[in-house]
Order: sequence, then structure tokens, then C-alpha cells
Amino acid sequence: MKRIVIMGATSGIGLRVAEIFAKAGWLVGAAGRKEKVLRKLQSDYPEKIRYAQINIDDTDAPNRMRDLINRLGGMDIYFHVAGIGYENEALVTEHDTATAQTNVVGFTRMIDTAFRYFRSHGRRGRIAAVTSVAGTNGIGELASYSASKKYQQTYLTALDQLARMQGLDISFTDIRPGWIRTPLLNPDRIYPMTMTLDHAVVGIVRAIIARKRVCIVDWRWNLLVRAWSLLPDRLWELLPIRVSTQATFAEDKADTKTEKQLQSPESPAKVAVPAPLSPASTTDLS
Repeated sequence: MKRIVIMGATSGIGLRVAEIFAKAGWLVGAAGRKEKVLRKLQSDYPEKIRYAQINIDDTDAPNRMRDLINRLGGMDIYFHVAGIGYENEALVTEHDTATAQTNVVGFTRMIDTAFRYFRSHGRRGRIAAVTSVAGTNGIGELASYSASKKYQQTYLTALDQLARMQGLDISFTDIRPGWIRTPLLNPDRIYPMTMTLDHAVVGIVRAIIARKRVCIVDWRWNLLVRAWSLLPDRLWELLPIRVSTQATFAEDKADTKTEKQLQSPESPAKVAVPAPLSPASTTDLS
């Protein structure tokens, strides 16, 4: 039976992905800060969910994660979703340092733990992480957030190289979504090209299963990122990039309508996640 550990499984993307894999018959190690949500998740899927309350900012988080992996009976995929971010045009230092603590220090702490697990057990493994399209360039109103996501993307690239140098069968998936309607976004503001959670999660799950190295979600953001990556730094720095605007009633209504139109015809519950595989076929995934 295949096993996945999801760090940040108590809301948004992480919670939905945990439900999808549990429904597909995988054993899921769900981890996050909200124990009440984790208990509810386990009660919904008692045979498939093991959970641990973990805050990646705590220095003992690796020990808690290793204990969860042991209770799960092993790990084939580590999926990192945990993170924070602020629109911080005022440069509130506490917001920026908190972002760096979670998205850089906490991220490194847990990714390293997953890497060492696969290395020490000599088994094939996959490390997947949700970074962001914001990591592809510095964004003024999201200075610490975009910088932290760039760090994550660079770190995954470096570990991919390190795994190859050490002859390890560890692969990586860097998932870079645009704006998704999750609790991270301010509900009173309009964000460009927002996606519903269901729409985005379909692409995220498929990227993990297909073992993609980098996946930008969705196609509109893929085109936009390709376009702005062609701009020289000096020109980019001159652009007045606005992350969001205050929503009027009409804009909020239009935004909601757009999100409904983006809804994938395939609900996340119907995403083709492989059922538990026989030993002879387990090399097709991880």
C-alpha cells in the first residue's frame, strides 16, 4: 500500500489533497497545527488516516514527523504545503520575519527530514512542495513571500542535484500555483486570475502522480509566468505590480462567477489517483 505524508493538511490545499488520497486507498499521514481538524479527518477516514499535530516552526517538528512516518509504516511521498504570507506594502517587520521563519526555516527543516528519511532507508521517494508563481520574480507588495518562495524553488533544485550526485532515487515536484481561493486570501479583496480550490487541486494531484518536475497551476498563470520571465530585471522593477484591489459588490459578484466557470468538470474526488499498487508495479510512482 502506498503512503503519503502531507505537511499542512488542516486547511486549503493540504486538507483537500489528504481527502483525495484517502478516498483513493492510500495511507495518509496528515500533519498540521489544528488538531481538531486532524481528528475530524481521521474520523472520516479511520482506516486510511494517521495524524500528528506538528508546527514546522518548532525545533522538535522533525521528531514528530519521524514518529508519524513510523506509525504510517513508511513513506513513499512527502508533500509540503505548510506556509504563510502577507501583503506587506508597509513592510511590517514582524510579518516579514514570520514569513521567513515558516517559509524558509520551517520549510528547510521538514524538507531535510524527508530527504534524510529516503536516503537512510535506501528507498525510492518523492518530495513535492507547493511553492508559488510569486517565487519566479520579486513582487514589491509580497517582498518576503516572493523571496521565500524563490528560496524554496532554488532549494528543491539544489536537492535534486544533490540526490543525483549521491546516487539516490529521490525525485522532486515543484508546484507553483497562482491565486487560489483559500483562507490565505483576504475575502474582501479581488486577486487577479483566481482559481477555485477544486479547480487547482485537480492539477496539483495530477502533477504529483505524473512525477512532474515543475508544474505551474493553471494554464493562464503558465502563460503569464513565461511572459514576465522574458522581461529584464530593470524593466520588471519599473512595473507597478498590484497584488490585489478592494472589491466592490459588483466585482465580488463577478469574481465569484468567474471562479464557478473555472470549476473543472472533474471534481477532485474523481481525479485518477492510482489505487494501492502491487509490489511489482510500485516503481511507476513515488
